[in-house]
Amino acid sequence: MPEVRTIIDDLAETLVVPSFTRIGYDLRRRLFRWQPLGDLSMHGRAAAVTGATSGLGEVTATALARMGSRVLLIARDREKAETTRLRIVGATGNEDLAVYIGDLSDLSEVRRLVGEIRRREARLDVLINNAGSLLTERRTSHDGNEMTFATMVLGPFALTSGLLPLLERSDDARIITVTSGGMYTQALRLDDLQMQREPYVGTVAYARAKRAQVVLTRLWAAQQRGTTVVANAMHPGWADTPGIQAALPRFHRLVGPLLRSPEQGADTIVWLAASAEAAGSTGKLWLDRRPRAFDRFARTRVSAKEARRLWDTCLELTARSGDA
Repeated sequence: MPEVRTIIDDLAETLVVPSFTRIGYDLRRRLFRWQPLGDLSMHGRAAAVTGATSGLGEVTATALARMGSRVLLIARDREKAETTRLRIVGATGNEDLAVYIGDLSDLSEVRRLVGEIRRREARLDVLINNAGSLLTERRTSHDGNEMTFATMVLGPFALTSGLLPLLERSDDARIITVTSGGMYTQALRLDDLQMQREPYVGTVAYARAKRAQVVLTRLWAAQQRGTTVVANAMHPGWADTPGIQAALPRFHRLVGPLLRSPEQGADTIVWLAASAEAAGSTGKLWLDRRPRAFDRFARTRVSAKEARRLWDTCLELTARSGDA
């Protein structure tokens, strides 16, 4: 029979709002007596974080640097990245940070980025796919792909593929993908992954890309099973980040007082990267240091055949742009 604290946790998860807001974070931190992140060490390890110049990405990079990790800051804008690096060095005293510049929506940029990292870095233990894009109108990337799909699905797919040889050298490698609870509302449209046939709605494109990320995470986990590489996804709940403020101002105003801080949203990312417990997990979706269901509705479930079709589509689209 489930213990009382698990029943309380499950009830909060079912009700959504208590789960995704700071209420859920505070409740679970106390219920399960979390180990403080400050007790965890990343000394001797290296972690790469995409979207590292603000929000959850910067908070995650700062926490990992504070734990002693070498941190690779992956960003589009060099000036912002250098400013972020200096800010993190000042906050943590850890100067072992490197800046890598590349636009994940541009597959030629991803290839160059992969090559640069593999030439310069002796090791990589953690890859955190965090970069995101929520647009109000349909735009296409340099390669002609819908921008949200390019940034959040194809780019991370190519980056992960390219960095796997480096990750596989580690005796404890972790791929962590930051998704969103919004993915629960959307099924994959394999016949229209890039929203070419239906009216474009940015929040729908974003949620579908997040759904695709979770499907691909399970496939990465299956592919790497039996190796030293694990792959997990997490969603941060509703966190008060610059991205939320800019892209969803009405939601931000409505839920504002209940939004999680960026540090609360990033907690499970950092925990998945650093904790011994998380090393034994793969192919799961996490919120607040606990695995969660992949689906809330039957209509969003993805079959094994559909998942494979998504994988093959990503292989085809990245290869078409010269990715090996």
